Amino acid sequence: MGITLRAIPASAADVFAVLADGWAYASWVVGTTHVRSVDSNWPAVGSRIHHKVGPWPLSINDYTQVQDVEPEKFLALRARGWPLGEARVNIRLNVVDDQVTEVSVEEVISAGVGRHIPDPLIAPLFQVRNSEALRRLGDIAVHREKDS
Repeated sequence: MGITLRAIPASAADVFAVLADGWAYASWVVGTTHVRSVDSNWPAVGSRIHHKVGPWPLSINDYTQVQDVEPEKFLALRARGWPLGEARVNIRLNVVDDQVTEVSVEEVISAGVGRHIPDPLIAPLFQVRNSEALRRLGDIAVHREKDS
């Protein structure tokens, strides 16, 4: 799969604050329709967001789990949507300057039916999906209220 990039006019701290807010997950992750609960230690390694994936009434209860994290730099997730499958999602934050962060998303299907779909067919869909997710992430990072 390819890597989707977007320059976000916000600091890495502001972008990571959105990633670290498990309750905001459905606001920027395309396809996630509802967050049911968030582990209190999110985004620590092993913590989970329990969510629904897909349109109602066909939505599926599943979860996304942190595999690795380096605050303000990197977040690796195991995103599940069974019975369709699961993917490893690597999100990297690269500081361009104090107020611009380049964010990249790499998504690789790791299990399930999706592993059998050829890359040339599924890669363009991931590109469109992840471009929209990064646009949403950027909007939230730029416009959310900062804690005082």
